[in-house]
This record gives sequence, C-alpha cells and structure tokens, in this order.
Amino acid sequence: MKKIIFLPVISLLFFFSACKSHNTDAGPDKIDSKVDSVLNLMTLDEKIGQMVIYTSDWDVTGPTLKSNYIDDIRKGNCGNIFNAHTTAYVRKLQKIAVEESRLGIPLLFGYDVIHGHKTIFPISLGESASWDLEAIEKSARVSAVEAAASGLNWTFAPMCDISVEPRWGRVSEGAGEDPYLGSKIAAARVHGFQGDNNDLSDSLTILACVKHFAAYGAPIAGRDYNTVDMSKRVFLDAYLPPYKSAIDAGAMSVMTSFNELDGVPATANKYLMTDLLRNQLGFKGFVVTDYTAINELVNHGVAANEAEAGLLAVKAGVDMDMQGEVYFKYLKKQVESGQVDEKLIDEAVRRILKVKFMLGLFDDPYKYCNAEREKRLVYAPEHLQAALDVAKKSMVLLKNANNTLPLEKGEKIAVIGELANSKRDLLGSWKAAGDWDFMKSILDEIKTYNGENNVLYSEGCKMMGDDRSGFAAAIATARKAQKIIMVIGESCDWSGEAASRTNIQVPGVQTELLEKLRALGKPVVVVLMNGRPLDLTREDQTADAILEAWFPGTMGGKAVTQVLFGEYNPSGKLTMTFPRNVGQVPIFYYEKNTGRPIYLPNDKYKSKYIDCPNTPLYPFGYGLSYTTFEYSDITLSSNTLKENGKIEATVTVKNTGSRDGDEVVECYVRDLVGSITRPVKELKGFEKIKLKAGESKPVIFTITPDMLAFHQLDMSYGTEPGDYKLFIGTSSADVKETSFKLE
Repeated sequence: MKKIIFLPVISLLFFFSACKSHNTDAGPDKIDSKVDSVLNLMTLDEKIGQMVIYTSDWDVTGPTLKSNYIDDIRKGNCGNIFNAHTTAYVRKLQKIAVEESRLGIPLLFGYDVIHGHKTIFPISLGESASWDLEAIEKSARVSAVEAAASGLNWTFAPMCDISVEPRWGRVSEGAGEDPYLGSKIAAARVHGFQGDNNDLSDSLTILACVKHFAAYGAPIAGRDYNTVDMSKRVFLDAYLPPYKSAIDAGAMSVMTSFNELDGVPATANKYLMTDLLRNQLGFKGFVVTDYTAINELVNHGVAANEAEAGLLAVKAGVDMDMQGEVYFKYLKKQVESGQVDEKLIDEAVRRILKVKFMLGLFDDPYKYCNAEREKRLVYAPEHLQAALDVAKKSMVLLKNANNTLPLEKGEKIAVIGELANSKRDLLGSWKAAGDWDFMKSILDEIKTYNGENNVLYSEGCKMMGDDRSGFAAAIATARKAQKIIMVIGESCDWSGEAASRTNIQVPGVQTELLEKLRALGKPVVVVLMNGRPLDLTREDQTADAILEAWFPGTMGGKAVTQVLFGEYNPSGKLTMTFPRNVGQVPIFYYEKNTGRPIYLPNDKYKSKYIDCPNTPLYPFGYGLSYTTFEYSDITLSSNTLKENGKIEATVTVKNTGSRDGDEVVECYVRDLVGSITRPVKELKGFEKIKLKAGESKPVIFTITPDMLAFHQLDMSYGTEPGDYKLFIGTSSADVKETSFKLE
C-alpha cells in the first residue's frame, strides 16, 4: 500500500523540480529537452494515454465524469478531457491526474469556445460581417479570458473552413466565402485566443485549434459530413489559405475534418496531415481528430475494422484520438506486433507534451483553477460591453426603403414574432456555457428603450409549423401601432453541426404573416435571426426595411435595439452571397467566366437561367448605412506594376448623408488572361473608415506582385505578366474600375 502511494508523490516531486525553471523565456530547445526527459520515463500505455481525449458527461446537477474515465486518468491512460469546465470541476479532475497517476502528467482541458464562453458574441459568420479585425480579435480575447478563468486551456476554434454553400449549417461557424478575408479573420482569432505574442504560459490565454482540416466547407449538396470533391488547384488557391494563415499566426493544434478529399478521408490522409500540414506548412503542434473520426474510417470504406482505422490514422500523422477509443484499444498491440513503429508514438506524444509545457501546466497544473478569478472575469462588465460592440458592428442593413429606419424614440411600435421574445435563440449554435437566463430578449430591450407603453407585442406564429391561429391577434396588435417590427428567421438549432437544409427560405408561416401585416399599409421592419444566407426574395419584396442581426449573442437584444433606433449606424457587410433562391446555389462572387458569358448579345445560347437572373439577391460585400457614401474614380500611382515594385491605388470616399457613419472600402483585382482561367474578381484588400457627415477621406491600397500569385498551369505558385483590372467600391457588385499591367 505504501508503495502505491509513494510512487505518484515521487513522480510529482521529480516533475515539478525538473520543470520549475520553465518560463516565458524558455526556448524551444529547453522545452524539447524537458519533453524528452518526461518521455523517457513513460511506459507505452502512458504514451498512448496522452494520445486520447474523452468527453465528460453532464447531468442536471452539473458535470460528472464516467467512472471508467476517472480510472483511465488515474492509470495514466487518458491525458486530455473535453466538455469539462468550472474551476472546481477542473481542479478535481486535474488533481486525479497529477496526484494519483504514476507520473502525474497534467491534463489538457478542451471545449467548443467558438464565439464566446459565458459572454456570447455573435455567431462567427455574423462577426465576420463586421469586417473589423480588431473587434474580432477582441472577441476571441474575451472568450479566451473567460474560458481560461473557468478552468479551460484549449478551444476547438477557429473554424477556418471556406464555404460557398448556404445549405450547410456550419457556415455559421466560419468567416464566409472569401479566402483573403477568411485568412485575415483566422489569424485575428488565433491572436485573440493565444495572445499577440503566442505566450501560452499566460494563464489567460488558451490553445487555439485550426479546424476542420481540410476543405470541410465544401460538402456535396451542402449535406454535413458529406464527400468533398474538388481539384487540387481550387483547394490550394481557395480553401487552404485560411488554414495556413491560422498556422502562420501560431496555432499549435489542428483538428481533422470529417470529409474525404480526393478519395481519402482526412483522418487517414497522409498528404494532408504530414506532407502538406507538417512538411509544407511547417506546423509544429499536434493533430487531434474530430469526434470519433477514426472509427468512422470504417464507414467511409477505407478500413475493414477499427484496428485498421487506427493504423491508417496514426501513420497519416494523427496524434490524438477524440472519444473513439481506437488508439486506446489497439495501438499497444500494433506496436508490440511491429505494425506500428514506436517512434511514431513517441513523436505524437512529444508534440502533445510540448504544448503542455508551453501552457505552463508542468509548472502549475492548477493555474487555470482560480475560483476568485473565475468569479471576477466571467460576465465582467468590459466583456459585456465588447459583446455589445461586436454585435452592433456585425449587423447588416439589407434594405431601407424611404428611410424607414432608424425608428424614432416614442413611436408606437408593434413587435411581432416568436423570435422577438426568445432569449435562447439570441445565442445561436455552439453557445458554450452561455446562460440565456442572464440576458434580455429583443422585446425586453425595445420596451426598456422605447417605454413599455409604446411597445405592443403579439407572437403571431411560431418559427416552425403551419399554425395560423395567432395571425388575427398579431394583425389586431399591429393596427394599433405606427410601425411594425417583425422578428423572423431560424431557430438557433437550425444552423451549426448536423443542421443542413434543402430549403433555405424563412421556415414556417412567418413570411405569410409578414405579408398580411404589410397589407395594413404601415411601415414594416424585418429583423432577421439566422445562421446562414437565406432566400429572402419574398421578404425583400414585402418589408420596407430588413436588418440582418444573425444570432447576436448575450447582448444581442440591446444591440438590435440600438441599431433600430439609430443609436448606432449599421456598418456590417455580407461575407457570404445571399441567393435569390436555392437553385442558384452555389453562388459566390469570385466565380470564373465561361465561354458563353451572360454579357453576350445572344439572348439564348449563353450561361444563364431561363427563370431567374444570374445575379444574387444580395452580393458579397453588400451592406447599407443610415447615411450614403460617394466614391471618386480610382487614381493609380502607375499603370505598370514591375517585379518587386508596387502600385498605389487611391480613391476618395465622401459621406454624402446627414449622419456620421462607417464604411468598408473594398479592393478587388482581376487577371484578364492567364495560363489557366481566373476569377472575375478577387478581394485583395479592405479598409474600414469612419466619416462624419459631409467628410471626405482618401483611401490608399498598395498593390504588389505577390497579391496576384496563384497556382499556374504547371502547379507552380507565382505571378504571370499581363493585363489586370482593379476595382474599388462598396461591395463586390458596386465598384469603380481601372486597369494596370504586370510586367
């Protein structure tokens, strides 16, 4: 009995004395030597234990862990846990790992902190519509602070999946359709989670995880988990850049995607996980699967059983098995039988231990378990203020006929719709530890701002279903008001993982009620809550004004209210194209021309629909303001761009309205003739500027040859001389145009 107790204590003393010198100045060589010293003490079972991660369970009284998982932690057979948080609970589990296992190696604690931990920000797609990198980074910083204060040290974010597929529910977690903007946002989120200096030893930073590697955002038919099939060139030019940007920003973990690419599931794909990720992109961290992704290789049809699946994954370069228990069950026997070289295991464990050292867990395994700090930082006033700021910046004004918005304080307002009175839906998918009982609904906030006597409410109808029994009451309520606000859209559960749709119209009979309200002849404002681009053709024809609010988070009700009443002038712009109908999907701004483009004079034999325009309802980069902006023609510093040279493109933007406002100025280029066909436009820069009413400001974009590079006919990456167009404007479809030549 004494021996069983004595060994863990000795191991703990060894580790803490050996590792105490670790600090922010410790270089990679010093950490590597410490990792090796730990690795040399480990049995094969303990090594494999570091290569697994299990979820905790939850019941009505709070989080609990299955007893066999606790035994695995105690035996050193589980080195990582997810879905467990709060300082008290994390300390309990960490104590088992550190004080009861043979070597006392601390646990990593992961969680889906996607757009907030307790203080919830707008969904990621909504945040991207702010085009405000500083605000997005701050959102991730606040999320990291609250998560770290709650015991966590690892988030499964950012999602870097480019997608042009609104049927796919997980577009809500990404930054939209554009590789350039997606890359900038991916880096901003990594910096927010890990800190500007990537100092993971800071107790208020957490480890970022780049997901889902790779091309998860392009499932055939928009159906989640489905096959992805694309050319290598499209993958490298359009889908890879945000992942690369996040890795370049310092992310030290990557998650495999569920899909296959070029016939090989990502979790078994050596090209993706080793050749590309490690050898070409220089990734130095560890790779974790998505939930049971190794097991699913059997369903994909590349492995006959789970043992074979584990072999494929470990040889592909996958370091950690999430929840599947495949490594736990089979890897030891495969090493002992010679099927797997133990050096592969050592390399995987080395990468995982290195991150634990970088996080400072060997210095202080309880560094994330400060209950006083948790109480002070969760829902801190400055965090709520940041969430309000980002929510306002994320909203996109899609329509505003006759200056229906902003509303005037004191007007008699009818508020209609189930979503207007919903707090849970404000949080959206992946709400993490967000608490909707803590917050107020849109209806509550409008009442607070405009006076309870000036706000009339009727639900009218549910989000889903065909029950029209509430129509009459809603119409009667609306008759008593000067203006009508109808909050419509999707349930929060209708976007996110496993939430694909074939019909992307507003569900149920919400739009039918909207049309009946419009018939009253009063101004009608639609507030949208949704996690994807929708077919809003009927709503656009019916409503006087449409405000895209997304799922705006903890402070969403107040943010919507402040925008509706003009306390904040909306400045958001779309980062995904909104189609006229689902038949146009996929539709995106950087399409390529065809041999028979739409602009040909022939009425029939060209690339077009016979029942719908080619153009979207709302294009990428589109968004209105309560003021107006005027763009001058573009002035170039030169019409010729030389190798290692630059061109400065200048446009003057004037606020021609009566209100101060923010404008996102967007810069695009087009390569007119290439060795392969090239997109009709590609975003290459943007700047968000503030202009007072009547103020003008020059905006300068610097164009350099590297901005024009692509994978050429022979798959080499570089530029080609020739003629280019340059566009600057307020959206991808509303631009000024000029030309230059690359020599």
